[in-house]
Amino acid sequence: MSRLSALAAHPRRTVGALAVVLAAVGITVGSGANFTARAANPANTFTAGTLTIGDSQASAILSATNLKPGDTATGTVDIQNQGSVPGTFTLSTSNAADSTPSLLGQVDLRVEDCGVFSGGTPPTCGSGTVVHTGKVNELTSVSLGTFPASAKHRYKFDATLPATTGNTYQGKTASIEFDWDAAA
Repeated sequence: MSRLSALAAHPRRTVGALAVVLAAVGITVGSGANFTARAANPANTFTAGTLTIGDSQASAILSATNLKPGDTATGTVDIQNQGSVPGTFTLSTSNAADSTPSLLGQVDLRVEDCGVFSGGTPPTCGSGTVVHTGKVNELTSVSLGTFPASAKHRYKFDATLPATTGNTYQGKTASIEFDWDAAA
């Protein structure tokens, strides 16, 4: 007699054996007898950084009055990233008020990044990186690079009325705003 025929001959015994097996499986699964572990990292904090520009001049960098052909006016300004994150800095112009003929289109402007302050000591101008050379009205936007947090640069501005300037510019007046921007 084969096993199947033995199971078929005794159906109550077969059902009983199946019931015992199913109960054992249910007890094993339902007992939740497994290992668990847990780790936690509490008090995660998020703070946004800051980006702030410090400007050593409260007003004009240059005051080039009574220029005659060949004269140069010079001014310096210290620009600092006073924030806590690095920023990409630019220099641009706005609010131009010009004469006819254009005095801003006549005056030569040279802007030098003299370098970074080292331990509070200002850099020496004259051997830095020239970031703009051309007419004043040609300075639209100049990339100055990335300033790390707390970095301070000195910039020197030289404005020259060319020696070849003719009489049509006598008594002309112009003004322009230099704008410093930073983005993180």
